[in-house]
This record gives sequence, structure tokens and C-alpha cells, in this order.
Amino acid sequence: MKILFSYPPLDTSKGYPTLGQNRQFQYFSEPTFIYPVVPALAATMLRDAGHEVLWNDCIAEGIGKKEYLELVRKEKPGLIVFETKTPVIKEHWRLIDEIKGLSSGDWHPVIALVGDHVTALPEESFENSMVDFVLTGGDYDFLLLNLCENLEREHSSFVIRHSSLLESGIWYRENDRVKNTGEFRLDHNLDAAPFIDRDLTKWRLYAYKNGNYRRTPGTYVMSGRDCWWGRCTFCSWARLYPRFRVRSANNVLNEIGEIMEAFPVKEIMDDTGTFPRGEWLGKFCRGVIERGYHHKIGFDCNFRFGAASREDYDLMKKAGFRLLLFGLESANQATLNRLKKGLTVEEIIDSCRMAREAGLYPHITIMFGYPWETYEEARKTFELGKYLLKKGYAYTMQATVVVPYPGTPLYDECLENGWLLTSDWSDFDMKRPVMKTLFPERELMRLVRGLYCVAFDPVFLARKVLGIRDRDDLRFFLRAGKKVVGHLRDFSWKQTR
Repeated sequence: MKILFSYPPLDTSKGYPTLGQNRQFQYFSEPTFIYPVVPALAATMLRDAGHEVLWNDCIAEGIGKKEYLELVRKEKPGLIVFETKTPVIKEHWRLIDEIKGLSSGDWHPVIALVGDHVTALPEESFENSMVDFVLTGGDYDFLLLNLCENLEREHSSFVIRHSSLLESGIWYRENDRVKNTGEFRLDHNLDAAPFIDRDLTKWRLYAYKNGNYRRTPGTYVMSGRDCWWGRCTFCSWARLYPRFRVRSANNVLNEIGEIMEAFPVKEIMDDTGTFPRGEWLGKFCRGVIERGYHHKIGFDCNFRFGAASREDYDLMKKAGFRLLLFGLESANQATLNRLKKGLTVEEIIDSCRMAREAGLYPHITIMFGYPWETYEEARKTFELGKYLLKKGYAYTMQATVVVPYPGTPLYDECLENGWLLTSDWSDFDMKRPVMKTLFPERELMRLVRGLYCVAFDPVFLARKVLGIRDRDDLRFFLRAGKKVVGHLRDFSWKQTR
């Protein structure tokens, strides 16, 4: 079977969508491309199973709608797969119907959707489009392999021969009725999956335009799925991966070794929701050092406040780790408790300080727009972010507007309390708040912009300039400056209106 993995073009002037493998969707004025690990692994698994696989990312490749539809018509794939997300689901519905309209002769493309939005609301896409399959849960790479093993051609269309052979978590049409194979499970052996074919999945598209990398080209891996904490009420990926699983440290080390041997990669970002801690972390770091990887490559990862000791941070630094991405979210303890972060404000400050003293570079993510926070409380979060940046405890930061994605406890809370300002999924793109707040929208957006303006503070700038040690530092500094200007445009009052 010929299978096309697509990130199709979007009809928008809002900027570059951060769609692929992203827990928080946002449009950026400056392009940022994240290597989509799970779709790339799915493509590799299907290629290994004997299918003809095509990889097409119109967003990263700059392909427009007309050219994309011509590609589909020319290649005539039997199955087309979209990773989708809340703000673009309506566009994907329209495009699915357009693609279905291209059917001719004995070619009738089958289309499947994957991702957190359709996992939360699987029936919705059948009601609003001609989609054939919705694969729920985060192990859709394994589910796609199972689906393709059970798809057969009959009377010029693909049909399911024996639905009892399908894994749990697959939704499909049968005689105009929507059926499913039950609740998805997360019991696949992650170590049994192959290493990603990065040439097949055009890894270079994602190797340069990414603000996490100090040195390029870079690429992504995932040691686990997805977060061992997994309780934050705003996180849409907790719906995809309600059960945390991790690959063996040796399996991840072997993949990194293969990447280093085959590609000129200088930095690797591990996009596990929260990087494994404890014994696994120690084994991985010591393995990196024993194999000598730390002399050749740098590592970045998502991490969690309070998850490591100073000794852990020292070991990570020795193993070549550089950037650690921490979710700060709020400086108000009541909000942290309500979000089920399991943190104290003191742990946030102490973790930033210890990581930085160990020579690591904390990146903090901050959100504004909680319906229960006053302006004074939101301002408290602003001041903490500013303090950490100017003090040098945090190296970089990202400020955003909180979005209640469907399927999350925060979204359910919005429905219960009547907090939603809109029910149009296209508005859930972080350009402006979709939840009611206790203070004006203009002031909310000013707080977001204000944190990015810290980049122009003389103390912050002086610290950054004095920290430049080589050309890589200088290039990163210049790229980061360009990103900051872009974010100021992203959250400008004129732009969000």
C-alpha cells in the first residue's frame, strides 16, 4: 500500500503553526519546526512492513494548497495520515472532503486522523468530514501498523476484513455507522520499535529552525511516552498517554549512537514530556559518558522542577546536557495546586538555581490567563519570571496564553463554570484568550509581551553578552534575539485582535 504522511497546507495569515508533535499549539511569526517523532516512527514501521511511504510536510517545505492537491492526485496514495490539533481541525475536515472529491476510477483514498483532539472527541470528525479512521491514544504508530495489516482492497475501496483483528482505540465507518474497537491501550513494547529512518522523514526540514538548539543541525528523540507526573490539568498529552512508559536506557543510547554515526547532528532534544529521573537518569548519563558521546554532541530535554538533586544536575552537565525545559506556569501556590502541578514556588526557584549553578541552562515556560487569577496574581507570575531571568537562574523563557484543550480537566472545568468565550476551535490558537479572565484582555496580552521585553533589559543583555564564549554562542544569541522580536509580534495587541 502507498501511504502518505502529511502536514497539509493551512489557509491562514496568522503565521507558522506549531502543529507537529506539540503539546501547546501556537502560530509563530518566525518559523519553528519540531521533528515529529511519533509520526516519523510510524512511517518507519510501515516502510519496514513493506509499504511504500511518502513524507510530506507542506508547512516546513512551503508547499501551497494547489501544489499539495496536485501531489495527492499524482501519487494516488491508498492511505493518507494527518496529525491534527484543536485549532486546525476544521481546516483538516474541509481538506479531507476536498481530497475525497479527487477520487477517480479505482482510486479512493482512505484518510486517518491522529492526535490529542481526535482522541478526546473521536466521533466529532466523522460528523463533520468524510474521514475514514480516527486513531486514538498516543501509540498511533503501532495502531497504524495494525490498521494497514488489516486493510484490504475490495471493489475499488479499502475495507476492514475482520474488525476483531484491529487493536483497541481505532474508530471507523461501516455501512455509514461509526464504530470503534474499544478504549485504546498503552501496552506496546517501546524497545521493540525500530529506530527512525530520518532520511525517509526528511529530518533536515526540522534541523535548523528550532529555538532549542544552540548548535545546528539538531534532531529529536523520545525516551518515554509521555510524562511520569502526568497530572497537570491543562495538558492535552496527558490524554494521549495516561500511562507513562520508558524505553531502556541502552535502547536510547543505541539510537543516539546510530544518529551520530549516520548524520552530522550536533544537538539532540529529547521530547519526552518529562525526562525520566532517578535510577534511569543515572544509568543514561553514565552510559553517555562511557561511550564518549558527551565529547561530540549536546543534549536538551523537558524536565520538572523538584525532580533532581544537585548531584543529578552535576551528572547531567557532565554527560553533555545543556538546555532543560521547565514548566513554571504560575507563581501563585493556589494556582499550582489547582493545576495539580505538585510543586511549590520555592521548589521552582531552588531547581532553577541548582541547575544553573551546575552549568545547565533552564528554559522556563509561563502561562497567563487563568480564569480565577486576579491581575495582581498574574503580575506576581510576571515578577517571578522577570526575577529568574535577570538573576540568571533562568536562561530563556516562553510566555503564552493558557488554552483549555478538549479532553483536559481544565476544559471540563470551563464547561462547568461557563468560562469559555468561544466554541469555535479555530480560536484556540493562543492569539487571544478563549477563557474569561478577571481583568481586561489588553492587560493580559501586555503581561505576555512584557516578559519577552525582559530580553532588552540592560542587566539581562549584559549577562547574555558576557556569557558568549564562541561562535555557536553568538549565533544562538542572534537567533534568540530574532525569535524574541517575533514573539512580540505574535502577542501584539494589533495582531491578536
